[in-house]
Amino acid sequence: MHTILPFLLAMVAVIVLLNMWATKLKVAYPILLVLAGLIIGFIPGLPAVKIEPDLIFFIFLPPLLFDSAWAVSFKEMKKWWRIIGSFAFLVVFFTALSVAIVTNHFIPGFTIALGFLLGGIVSPPDAVSTAAITKFVKIPKSTSAILEGESLLNDASSLLIFRFALVAVGTGQFFWQDATVSFLWMIIGGAGIGLLLGWLFVQAHKHLPTDAPSDIALTLIEPYFMYWAAEQLHCSGVLAVVSGGLYMSAKRLFFLNSTSRIRAFSVWESFIFILNGIVFLIIGLGLPEIVRGLHAQNIPLSTAIGYGVLVTVVLVVARIISSYAAMLATFIFRRNMMPRSSDGRSWLLMPLLLGWTGMRGVVSLAAALAIPITLDNGTAFPHRDLILFITFVVILLTLVVQGLTLPYFIKRMPVFNEIFSHSHEEEHRLKMKQGLKQHVYQFLKNKYDTELIGLAGMEKFMKQWEERANAEDDNWMNEKTKVIFRELLEVQRAYLTELNKDPKINEEIIRQQLYQIDLEEERLRVV
Repeated sequence: MHTILPFLLAMVAVIVLLNMWATKLKVAYPILLVLAGLIIGFIPGLPAVKIEPDLIFFIFLPPLLFDSAWAVSFKEMKKWWRIIGSFAFLVVFFTALSVAIVTNHFIPGFTIALGFLLGGIVSPPDAVSTAAITKFVKIPKSTSAILEGESLLNDASSLLIFRFALVAVGTGQFFWQDATVSFLWMIIGGAGIGLLLGWLFVQAHKHLPTDAPSDIALTLIEPYFMYWAAEQLHCSGVLAVVSGGLYMSAKRLFFLNSTSRIRAFSVWESFIFILNGIVFLIIGLGLPEIVRGLHAQNIPLSTAIGYGVLVTVVLVVARIISSYAAMLATFIFRRNMMPRSSDGRSWLLMPLLLGWTGMRGVVSLAAALAIPITLDNGTAFPHRDLILFITFVVILLTLVVQGLTLPYFIKRMPVFNEIFSHSHEEEHRLKMKQGLKQHVYQFLKNKYDTELIGLAGMEKFMKQWEERANAEDDNWMNEKTKVIFRELLEVQRAYLTELNKDPKINEEIIRQQLYQIDLEEERLRVV
C-alpha cells in the first residue's frame, strides 16, 4: 500500500501535467496520455498495477456513461435520430462483422466468435477523444451532438455484441433463439430499470432534506447502483446507466438547486478527467506483460503489430463505407435534409470526413481489460493477450493518426460546417436573450408595477442590470428584493424550458444561459 499509493498519486500528477502540455500544444490530451502510458509501461522497477477484469466495467464504465448522458442534448439526439441510430447500431454491427470476417481469415486460430469479440471491443468511437480533438476547431453544435449521441448509444450496442461473443467463446456454441430473447430482455429490461431507478433517485433528491454535498455524493453512487441492479437481473447495465442518466439530466432543474448544479459540474468534470486519464495510462502500464504473453505464445511482435494495423484499416474503411451508405439513404429517402448550398463534391467528401472521426478510446480499453483471464473450465482465455495488444494498437493509431489530422481536415474542408449548419446559433442566441429580457420585463410590470416605486434595487434593475453595484444606499438588496429576484430567476428558467421545446433552438445555448442564471442565484446568496 505504501508503494502503490505514491505511484497512484504520481499517475494523477502525470495526467494533469500532460493535459496542460496538450493544451499548450493544441492537441487532444488522450493522445499524449496513451503515448505516456506506453512509455511509462516499459520503465523498469515500477510496481505492477493490476485490476480484476470483472471490476473493470463496474469501476470505470458507469460514471463515464452517466456523465456522457448528462452532457448530450437529448433534443438534438431526437432531431438527428436517424443518423445517430444508424451509426450507433447498424454501423457498429457492420464494423464488428467486418472485423470478425477479416480476423478469422488472416489470424491463425482466430474463430468467428473471437472476431466478434474483438469487433465489439474496437467498434465504438470514443466521445472523450472526439470532444478533446474538436475543441481546437469550430464545428456546429448539431454536429457535436451527432458525434456525442452516436458515441453514447454505440457504447451500449458494441458492449452487447461483446457480451454475447464472450458467451460464445466460453461455451463454444451460440443459439440464435435464446440469444434473441436474451438480447431483447437486456435492451428492454436495462432501459426500463434505468428509467425506474432514475425516477426514484429524482424523487429522493426532491423530497429528502439534501444539501449540495449530499446531492453530489448521491450522483456519484447512482450510476453504479443502476449498473449493478441491471446486471443482477441479467439486463444491460450500460443501457440502464444511459437511460437513467438521460432521464435525470432532463429533470435536473426539478430536483437539484443552483448550488448543487454548479458544484456538481466542477466535481464531475474533475472526476471524469481523472478516470479517463487513469484508463489510458493503465493499458500502457500493462503492455509489457501483454508483450511477454505474446512471446510465450510464439507470436512475433511485428506480426501482432501487423494484425493491429490490419484491424485499424478495417475499422476506418467500414466506417467510411457506412458513411457513404448513410449519405445514399439520405439522398433517396430524406432529400429535404440536404442543404441546397452544398454541391456534389461536398457530398462526396462529407462521408469521408465523418468516417475519419472514429477515434477509439476509453470504452474499448475497459472492454479489452474486462476479458477474463481464464474460461469457466479453468483454461486460459484464447488469444487474450493478442486481443489486448490489437486493441492498444487500434487506439494508438486512431488517436495519433486520425486525431492529429482531423483538425487539419476540418479546417481545410468547410463542408463539415455546411452540412449540419441549419441551427444559426448566433441568431438563435440573440433571439433567446431578447425574448428573455422582454419576458422578465413584462412579468415585473404586470406583477410588481406598484411595488417597484421607491424600491431602490428594483428600480435600478429595471433601468440597467449592472447599475445595482452603484446604488447609493448599502441596504439596496433587502429581503423583499431578494425574494423578487429569486422569483425572476425562476421565471427565466421556466421561459427557457418552454423555449427549449422549439426544435430550431440549440439546447446547448439554453444550457449555457441556465448556467448563468444558476451563477446569478449563487451570487444572490452571498449579497
